[in-house]
Amino acid sequence: MKKSIAVIGLGSMGYGMAQSLLRAGHTTFGYDINAKTAQRFQSEGGTAGTLAKVAGTLDAVVVVVMNAAQTESVLFGPDGVVGMLSPGAIVMACATVAPDFARQMSEKCDAKGVHYLDAPISGGSAKASQGALSIMASGTKDAFAAAHPVLDATAATVFELGDSAGAGSAMKAVNQLLAGIHIAAMAEAMTFGITQGITPAQFLEVISKCAGTSWMLENRAPHIVAGDYTPHSTVDIWPKDLGIVLDVAKDAKFGAPLTAAALQQFLATSGSGLGSEDDAAVAKVYARNAGLTLPGDI
Repeated sequence: MKKSIAVIGLGSMGYGMAQSLLRAGHTTFGYDINAKTAQRFQSEGGTAGTLAKVAGTLDAVVVVVMNAAQTESVLFGPDGVVGMLSPGAIVMACATVAPDFARQMSEKCDAKGVHYLDAPISGGSAKASQGALSIMASGTKDAFAAAHPVLDATAATVFELGDSAGAGSAMKAVNQLLAGIHIAAMAEAMTFGITQGITPAQFLEVISKCAGTSWMLENRAPHIVAGDYTPHSTVDIWPKDLGIVLDVAKDAKFGAPLTAAALQQFLATSGSGLGSEDDAAVAKVYARNAGLTLPGDI
């Protein structure tokens, strides 16, 4: 059934999700702080209209912003969308946030008669544009039912992790722990290989077929081989996401030394002025410290 859906946050993931919703035949509005991005989406078939005017007609709002502060601002800030939605509408929140924050947002939405699905996403920008994401979701049965058309259009796999918000975000924290460590480990291994006369291209060719591979290695190492750090997922995402992991771990009295080590590498990369580059740029810090040259270096 055709639904009226707004996607708020048209970054690489949100834009792809909006495209997938359009392909599925839904009336799709796209909003972003960058007006040109929103205009581009409209030129591709997105429906025009200010959020304030269309909010009352929406069946679903998909929030694909950077962090908890932006999520809360979108939902409950001065122009927060939740207060403008009709009862029974669904908010699907996709940012990586702490589980406690997800629970707080769910309670505030419930008080307004709006469903909330804690729905962090994984898979990268390519899978977002293909409607093939993995979504780690938790919420009430009614929330899942209301979000069903969105999930069908945007995900290849939906993990139903519990009947209340928080469980989805907890699983995303586990995923981000691994993903951040894997990116940093890939960069460390590749640059270590250079010290032994192994080119980045050789590293990718061999290790991607061996036991040391990972999805992150196979996805990010080609960026280094090509010397192309066009951001699909930026360096600056990782201090936030690994910071969330460590905060949750601290509350659980759980030591996470590998996460802490990976975080330091991303902080060093960001501090070197590379925060807006693709997160594969963490390899540049390893290369700089060892006096190595990466593909594309002049």
